This record gives sequence, structure tokens and C-alpha cells, in this order.
Amino acid sequence: MDNSLNSDESYDLGYLPSPSSMDQSAAETSTMSSDSFLYRRTNSNASAFSESAGDSSYSGEASPSCWPNVKSTLSNQAVLSRLGMKKRMNFTDDKLEDHEAVDSELELMKERFAKLLLGEDMSGSGKGVCTAVTISNSITNLYATVFGANLRLEPLNPEKKAMWKREMDCLLSVCDYIVELTPVSQTLPNGTSVEMMISRPRSDIYINLPALQKLDAMLIEVLDSFQDTEFWYAEQGSISSKSTSSASASGSFRRISVQRNEEKWWVPVPCVHPGGLSEKSRKHLRHKRDSSSQIHKAAMAINSSILSEMEIPESYMAGLPKSGKACLGDSIYRYMCTSEKFSPEYLLDCLNIASEHEALDLADRVESSMYTWRRKACMSNSKTSWVMVKDLMSETDKNDKNHVLAERAESLLFSLKQRYPELSQTSLDTCKIQYNKDVGQAVLESYSRVLESFAYNIVAWIEDVIHVDRSMRNQDH
Repeated sequence: MDNSLNSDESYDLGYLPSPSSMDQSAAETSTMSSDSFLYRRTNSNASAFSESAGDSSYSGEASPSCWPNVKSTLSNQAVLSRLGMKKRMNFTDDKLEDHEAVDSELELMKERFAKLLLGEDMSGSGKGVCTAVTISNSITNLYATVFGANLRLEPLNPEKKAMWKREMDCLLSVCDYIVELTPVSQTLPNGTSVEMMISRPRSDIYINLPALQKLDAMLIEVLDSFQDTEFWYAEQGSISSKSTSSASASGSFRRISVQRNEEKWWVPVPCVHPGGLSEKSRKHLRHKRDSSSQIHKAAMAINSSILSEMEIPESYMAGLPKSGKACLGDSIYRYMCTSEKFSPEYLLDCLNIASEHEALDLADRVESSMYTWRRKACMSNSKTSWVMVKDLMSETDKNDKNHVLAERAESLLFSLKQRYPELSQTSLDTCKIQYNKDVGQAVLESYSRVLESFAYNIVAWIEDVIHVDRSMRNQDH
């Protein structure tokens, strides 16, 4: 009965006994099948034999020539034979799982490497994007894969967390080889002082990459802190429609828990008990909100710094209008020209921006006018490229009208981005990322951009819970 069962298990596992083993006794057939199966799946003579000898052999010799003696000994141990086979099969399955995990990671590395070399052009015709854009897209797509479906204040799935860490380590490893040479002084044993060149990480990577990795770890810790919560989520529904006016008045376009059935119905809605959250839970939420807000500001500052260092493509400079007034319109241009004490905050209040589309359109127009006026301020030089404009800005007369208007446009753009931190990228930012060829800047920009988005989402989710808690407590009074 046991022999037939063993044979069935061997057939189920894809093992077919050899003709010679069919002539053996029933006990020998069972034992030989298990040993042959183990030997073939490990692909190592030494490891296969040492496992069988260590588990069920009483022979002192450890060579393949002793296999018949081992089989003979095992045939006299009928009960232990079946248990030993099960043990070896379980051990083999564990080793196979390890090999499969390694193979899957290796295949993933091959896929990443192939896409990097092909520039995301799977036809292989050489029409793909440059390496910098490929890495930037890879980081963006990885963020969307790991965090795109995460819409709740809860710890990240362990598999996705491991995926994020593993693949980000791979994508960031390119920064280990972006170095610069710097001179250092060294004293020889004879007292002679010499100057030599040593390599070190490029300054922007040396400063910003460790900071971004620290922000990344802090955001993961914020999600991990919401393990046991006093709130939960409903898959669909709406809480209240009274927050529409308050959301727009606060300078944010995000509607908190408003009409989820009609707008973004797929976003889960936070729920709390009728009495609201405990004071400890509210304090924890406020603390994590403030921490995430600071992380958001830090990531946004790094991203803005990296974008400002990127060269402006010639295509963007060539497409600028001839007049800054044509970009902004008469009313905005008149205020920027006539006002002695220019206040960007007052101007934004007067414009009464009602949607993200209007704010982004204004940002594009202000940015275009800023570079138009800067180019005019440097028009005395025959070259009008951004590199030349950037070099000549320090030599421009500070009282020049075009220079003053450019400075005011820059302050207006800064205030606009500060008031609406969730604003999408401007046309210039998108153009910079698209035509950027600096791999180090591509890594830093995309990494800071996804962390900025991640931090903003966490702040928004916490605000959702705080808003619902406040609404429930107001109902009790």
C-alpha cells in the first residue's frame, strides 16, 4: 500500500522511474525513486549525496560507489524510509523556492538592464530615449506600481515594501559611479607636500541623495505607525458636502471627503465611531501630519533646486513669445508695471483662482513672461541661448525695466507654487525633464518628485480623518 502511494507521488512530481529500478524490490524502488529525484533537482552530486547519506545512511564511506549499500540499509528500515523521503523532499522544495526567488530577481534585473539599454524602445531600432529619461521614468513607474493603489493610512504591504526597497536600491546604484575629481594635499614620508586628485561623489548627489533616502524611510515609518487605529475605511459613500467652501477658501483644490460617489468614487472614505477619536489618537494624527508636512516641504525644496539647475532646452527658449505682456494679459501686466510696492500675494487674492487648471495655466504664463523679460534684458548679446542668458544675468542693470519685471514674475510664480503645493509640473519643468541628459539630476529629480507626492498624499489622508473626526464630534454637541 505504501509502495503504490510512493509511486503515485513520484509520478505527480514529474519523476518517471528508470527501467532498471523497476526490476528492484518494492522497497528498493521506493528508495531509489526518492534518491534519484533529489539528485536530479539539486544539480549537484556532492550536495545530493551528502543529504541522503546524512539523513538515512549508516555507511561510513561517502562516495557514489556506496549507493547500493545505502539502498540496502534503507530497505531494512521501512518506516524510516518513508519519513526520510518526506524530509528530503521538503528540504528540496525549500531549496527550489530559494532558487526560484533568486531566478525571479535575476530576471527582473535583466529586464531593467534591457530597458535601460534600449531606452524603452522594444523594437531595438535605436529610437528610444536617453539613459537619464529612462531612469526617471523607471522611478516614476515604480512609485505608481507600489503606492498607486495605496489610498489609506495603513502600513504598506510587506511585499510591496520589499519591492520598493529592492528596486530603488538598484536604480539608485548608478549614483555610486557618478563622481568628480578634487585636489587634495598629501604629505609624503620624507616631508614633501604634494597635490593629488581623488574621486568623490558629485556634490549635488553627495548632499541630496542621503537626505532623500532619509525622507523616504521617514515616510514609510509614518505609514507603519498606523497599525492599530480607531478609524476604518468605507469603500464608497460621501461624508459631508459642507467642506467644499472651506476647502477652496484655504487655497487648496483638494475636496476633503466630498461627494465621493460622484467625484473619485473609488477613493475609500474614513469612518470613526460616533463619539469621535480619543485624545491620544488625535494627538498622534496631528503629530504625523506635521511631520509629513515638513517632509513634503523638504522634498519640494530639493526638487525645485534640482529643476533650477537643469538646463533649459533650446526648443523652449525658441518658443517664447516676443512680449511678456502678451503672456500675462493687460490686467496683470498693468499691476506689475505700475505698482511701486509689488505684492504677489495681493495679486493672487485679486485673481480669485478657482481651479487647479487655472492656477497651472497662470504658472505657465508667468514663467514664460519671466524668461521673455530675462532674454530681453540680455538682448545686447548676439547669443540668446539660456546658457548665455544665465551668464549675463549678473551683469544686467538691476534698474532695467525688463529685469525688474522678470524679478516680479519670479516672485509671483514662487508665491503661486507655495499657495498651491499640489500644483502639477509646469510646461518648462516637463520640458526640462524630457530633454535632460544628466543621469544624476534625473535620479534626484524623480526621487524627490515621488517623495513629494507621497508626503502630500499622507498629509491629505490624515486631514481626511481629522475632518471626519471633527464632523462626528460636532454632531454630538
